[in-house]
Amino acid sequence: MFMNKKTTLFSRSRSLEAEIGEFLDKLSESSKTYQIAILTYLRNGPTQEFNDMVARLAELESRDDALRRSIEAQIYRETLIPESRGDVLGLLETLDQVHGLMEGGLYAFSIEKPVIPTQFVDGFQNLVEACNQSVEFLVRASRDFFTNVDSVSGDLDKVMFYEKEADRAGTILKRAIFESEIDLAHKMHIKSFAEYIDDVADGAEDVADRLRIYAIKRAI
Repeated sequence: MFMNKKTTLFSRSRSLEAEIGEFLDKLSESSKTYQIAILTYLRNGPTQEFNDMVARLAELESRDDALRRSIEAQIYRETLIPESRGDVLGLLETLDQVHGLMEGGLYAFSIEKPVIPTQFVDGFQNLVEACNQSVEFLVRASRDFFTNVDSVSGDLDKVMFYEKEADRAGTILKRAIFESEIDLAHKMHIKSFAEYIDDVADGAEDVADRLRIYAIKRAI
């Protein structure tokens, strides 16, 4: 349950509490699906297995959109948490944007079907692993916001750490791409997919910056 040392934000609505939890569960599942889908693509290319994962991520994103709209409606209809309403809605909206970055990245792989030379596979794996970790710790921090606000800061520090790891992995990967012997058009194409992945970690960092402020307000 979403309880903390003060009181739950949603003591008047168990259904709202459950929907917030499901929203975060779906985001976490999406991050894992995103990582596995890219690793699958790196190993085997645009197979049916990969396309099934793209479809699964789209389903998860659609479900989270519906949950976010339902949560918003409940908060306004039942005049819940007026002192925290804006922060909660802002958090959900920006988390949904991270979801959208993952979905958009997989669609780009599916549509453009980049050819990733074997020498860059490890670099892409390192990048997507750091990206996944940044989102996972963002989900944890978001749960903390409702359950134990004193723990938010520690998980947000992990988001920042893995975002920096993603930047480092992306820089190493792009340097390797441009130092390789493949033609320039191919280099530019592959680089754009490294940036799609890195954008997800950047998005997680942006939400973390906002969540840190929300948590300070919640703790006061």
